[in-house]
Amino acid sequence: MEYTQLGRTGLKVSRLVLGTMNFGPHTDEPDSHAIMDAALDAGLNFFDTANVYGWGDDKGRTETIIGNWFAKGGDRRDKVVLATKVYGNMGGDRGQAWPNHDRLSALNIRRAVDASLARLRTDHIDLYQFHHIDRHTPFEEIWQALDVLVQQGKILYVGSSNFPGYKIAQANETAARHGRLGLVSEQCLYNLYERRAEMEIIPAAQEYGLGVIPWSPLHGGLLGGVLRKEATGGRSASGTAAEVLADPAARAKVQAYEDLLGKHGLEPGEVALAWLLSRPGVTGPIVGPRTAAQLDSAVRAVGLSLSTELLAELDALFPGPGPSPEAFAW
Repeated sequence: MEYTQLGRTGLKVSRLVLGTMNFGPHTDEPDSHAIMDAALDAGLNFFDTANVYGWGDDKGRTETIIGNWFAKGGDRRDKVVLATKVYGNMGGDRGQAWPNHDRLSALNIRRAVDASLARLRTDHIDLYQFHHIDRHTPFEEIWQALDVLVQQGKILYVGSSNFPGYKIAQANETAARHGRLGLVSEQCLYNLYERRAEMEIIPAAQEYGLGVIPWSPLHGGLLGGVLRKEATGGRSASGTAAEVLADPAARAKVQAYEDLLGKHGLEPGEVALAWLLSRPGVTGPIVGPRTAAQLDSAVRAVGLSLSTELLAELDALFPGPGPSPEAFAW
């Protein structure tokens, strides 16, 4: 495994991030524990979760599974850089949030971090991330709340997720005015198929020294050899991948992508991860394996070097939007 600094911090993290969103809804607790053990054995030390994972009436379940794994001992907690998130309503999906039980008010942040710590069975969170922007809470209030948590030793670093570029700038300019470290990472949707983050989000993250942590690196399985799997009787496309493939032009592009990598003898999913690892500003993509075999495939991507020629062919198949403002101004 390779390691890098998280943004401008001294924190060293693996170049793959273990995503845990499947733990609970799709992967039971024993298998989730086995995957986390395998991830540590492979050298992954950066684990990502969120307080809402588990979804529906089981929100918080994923954090509980991770906490039970930490409780097994064996230095599991000490070896992991633990990231979780705050923002969403922790009530069931059918009900509305009770006032101040969601978003980023100082009151909800205090309540949410204590609840996450209890589920995770730990005394601190290494990276506490805002899961979404809060259009109603000023950053002065947010940073004041986070200062208290840092002083209490409950969190160490703060990151964002799904922030536009201007909010990254706003958050860190506010932090700088008050002598605070500010955001150190941004977790965003970014992959070979979906490259709009290159216009504003990634440049803002680089300017302010944030590590970029892409989620959905295979775009819901679209870049993982979905057409080949369909043709050989494997798992059919669903969700985001199925929506994209419903467009004949998009389907043709994905087929061309798989054909290109087939000529080179490369696995599509591994190439999609390796492409992200080659991109400026990227700390490491989030991988959410359901099986040990999927984890092994992701780990192989770290050592995969893509030639200049192949990178150019991939760029021609899935061109980026170009820099801002040139991409839309002229």
